[in-house]
Amino acid sequence: MSTHFFGDTAALLGRSLRHIVRSPDTIITTAIMPIAFLLLFVYVFGGAIQTGSDSYVNYLLPGILIMTVASGISYTAYRLFLDIQGGIFERFQSMPIARSAVLWAHVVTSLVANLISLVVVVGVALVMGFRTGASVLGWLAVAGMMVLFILALTWLAVIPGLTAKSLDGASAFGYPLIFLPFVSSAFVPTDSMPGPVRAFAEHQPVTAIVNGIRALFAQQPVGTDIWTALAWCAGILVVGYTLAVLAYRRRIS
Repeated sequence: MSTHFFGDTAALLGRSLRHIVRSPDTIITTAIMPIAFLLLFVYVFGGAIQTGSDSYVNYLLPGILIMTVASGISYTAYRLFLDIQGGIFERFQSMPIARSAVLWAHVVTSLVANLISLVVVVGVALVMGFRTGASVLGWLAVAGMMVLFILALTWLAVIPGLTAKSLDGASAFGYPLIFLPFVSSAFVPTDSMPGPVRAFAEHQPVTAIVNGIRALFAQQPVGTDIWTALAWCAGILVVGYTLAVLAYRRRIS
């Protein structure tokens, strides 16, 4: 990648971030639903759910972080689709800029916006009583896993942003991802689930990521969960990036 690429990406990133600053409802909307679920499960359902943990908010937060990212990812497809429909996408292609900078600007914008949303959700959780003895290294490990997870889902979101036929179609990408944590260990232990549901929950990526983050926050041995989570994120990232690049090449050809 050349200096030309980085300069073009930075310029387009600044454009996208200015749009978010002028219309902060993106981050507000992204954070509102996870915070609502956090309040609902802690203060309404928390007393009836047995997790073996002293604090249900401590048990719940990793799953809420996953849900925060899932709810924010659809905005990547949304913003990219609007650029295509508005003609600015084609205009960028006719300018003397690095072609890949257009996609990378959207990806980095997604990363920045989702990280801000995660900080907001963690702040609310702290007010609600979330506590952790995790070291700085533990927090960095959690942050690194979330960055990898955001990038993996963002590249997947680029695909409907490039190929969707309608704005609703592009935005709907994130809906299944939002509900995936409900069939995982995010809210309740998988031991309480019936056989087929439990088998699915224990072998899907959200459970491994949630268990890994939960162990890091609790200063417990992470076991194989951390490696399983990293393998899932890396695999999704490779597949998403490859398919997104192919869709992008077809779009500009």
